[in-house]
Amino acid sequence: MRVLILAVVAAPLLAGCISAVKTVVTAPVKAVGQVADWSTTSQDESDRNRGREMRKREEELGKLSRQRDKAAEKCRDGNEDQCQRAEVLDHEIEALMAAPR
Repeated sequence: MRVLILAVVAAPLLAGCISAVKTVVTAPVKAVGQVADWSTTSQDESDRNRGREMRKREEELGKLSRQRDKAAEKCRDGNEDQCQRAEVLDHEIEALMAAPR
């Protein structure tokens, strides 16, 4: 009878020990998995980053094109400085278009 009472009283204590052992044993496995997640890029993340880069590049091209168009218009009105600026902006646009993606 004493053994049975002792077993009933000790059961919750053993459950806590088993839980602690389980946590200690599985912690390195979980840590390695987390590091793998942090160090790799999923296809979804890669696609999202690529789209972000493309939008940024298109925004830059649009900005340069608008600046070139304004400079070209002022050039047609007779402003020589704006003619040179339009030419420089045109070269910048060409360089940006030729840059690897």
